[in-house]
Amino acid sequence: MFSIEAVNDSERRDVVLARLRATNTERSSVMRALRGTSVERSVPVEVYATGPDGEPAGGLAGHVQWGWLHVDLLWVDERHRGTGLGSALMARAEDVAREEHGAVGSQVETWDFQAPGFYRKVGYEEVAAVEDYPPGMTNHLLIKRFPPVSGA
Repeated sequence: MFSIEAVNDSERRDVVLARLRATNTERSSVMRALRGTSVERSVPVEVYATGPDGEPAGGLAGHVQWGWLHVDLLWVDERHRGTGLGSALMARAEDVAREEHGAVGSQVETWDFQAPGFYRKVGYEEVAAVEDYPPGMTNHLLIKRFPPVSGA
């Protein structure tokens, strides 16, 4: 008989994470090869823009892990939308991820009321959509594969 509890317990979570990592490493030769390398480590990528008035105009925060840029946050002030600032922030983050951290691609999640069209415009392809996540909205997963770094 099992005892099943719904609790927040950081110690148990750490045990489950460690055991999952061990299982994944044991079962996957790719994971074994990646363990302990720079590809496994999460590296932050942040790009910010300041407007002519000195106020924040936009920003992107993400991280590179497993060879991919994960765009976690992208915001452009209403006054600067449609100026190309969002595209410039994305391009700079992608360049940093690719050139400085060896990323081969990027992924982002966005809701239907946010910016799936924007991400398609800057070269992302939708690979999944989850309807009613949260209820009444659709969550979109988009990816973009990067060309190899010149000279590589």
